[in-house]
Amino acid sequence: MTDRAETCPLCGGAHRTPRFEAADRLFRTTTKRFPIVECRACGVLYLSPRPSGEELAAYYPPGYWWSGGSEGGLARRLEGAYRRVVLADHAAFLARAAGPPPARILDVGCGSGDLLVMLKRRGYSCTGLDSALPALRAARAQGLPALLGDYHAPPLAPESFDVVSMFHFLEHVADPACALAFAHRVLRPGGRLVAQTPNAASWQMALHGARWSGLDVPRHLVNFRARDLARVVQQAGFRVRRRKHFSWRDNPAALATSMAPWLEPVSRRVRRREGTAVRLALDFAYFGLVLASLPFALAEAAAGRGATIMLEAVKE
Repeated sequence: MTDRAETCPLCGGAHRTPRFEAADRLFRTTTKRFPIVECRACGVLYLSPRPSGEELAAYYPPGYWWSGGSEGGLARRLEGAYRRVVLADHAAFLARAAGPPPARILDVGCGSGDLLVMLKRRGYSCTGLDSALPALRAARAQGLPALLGDYHAPPLAPESFDVVSMFHFLEHVADPACALAFAHRVLRPGGRLVAQTPNAASWQMALHGARWSGLDVPRHLVNFRARDLARVVQQAGFRVRRRKHFSWRDNPAALATSMAPWLEPVSRRVRRREGTAVRLALDFAYFGLVLASLPFALAEAAAGRGATIMLEAVKE
C-alpha cells in the first residue's frame, strides 16, 4: 500500500502493512469497520484511510464531554467523586512539572475542565483550550477561563505559559507534530510539556488486539507506543525528563472497558436513558470490574508496558 494521501502521520512514510480492522465498540456511532495499519518505516499504528473532518465530527456524540457538576442526583454525584479521586495522580504529576503556584498551566483539549479545577484550587493559574463548544460550556460552568480554538489558530500569545498539558489529545489529531509545535511556541523557555496517550505496546493491546478500548476507533487516529511518543516530542524541540506507565483513572478502566464496553458509564449516558436504580447498579458493576482489573494493570505498568504513557518534557 503506497497511497501518498495517507502517509504516516509521524514519519511521513508511504508504505504500510494492514494490521486489523476495528469498530466503534464504545459509542456505536457507526456500523463501519476501520482499518488500522502499521508504518513499515517507524512501526506506528494509525487509522487509514482517515475519516474526513466532517465525518470524524459525527463520531463524537452529543454528551461525549463528561461534566462533573453537582447536579443530576446520587449517581451523578458518586461518579463525580470517583472521578476526582482517580484524577489525583494526574494532578500530582502536572503539579510537579509546574512547580509551585501560581505557575501558568494551559490544558489543550480540556474537556469539562475537572483536572484544571483541582489545580486552580491549589493556586495555579489555569486556562483551558478546546474546539468543542459543549466541552467549553462545561468548563466555564466550573468557573474556568476556557478558550474556543485549536492548535492551528490558537488565540494565545507566544511564551505565555509555564506548562502545557495534553491528556489524551495527541491520539485524536492527524498531525501530532503540528500540535506539539504549537505547545513549544506558547511555552516560555524551559517550560514543561505534559502529555499522555494510550500505549499501543501495552499488555492490554497484546491481549485484546482490535477489541482493546485504548484504540477507541474511529476517534483515535494515531496509536502511540512509548518510543513513538518520545520521538515525536523530541523532534518538536523537547527533552523528555520523566515517564509514567500507570494512571489510576485510565489503566484499570481501559481493561474493564475492553471486556465490557456496554458497562462504561459515559457511553451508557450517551446511548440510553437509565433510571437511578439501574444506573447505580450498572455503575457498581463497572466499578467492580475496574477493581478486578487493577492487579493486571499494575503488573503491566511495573513491566513498562502499562496501558498509558505519561511523560514530562522540557522546552529546549
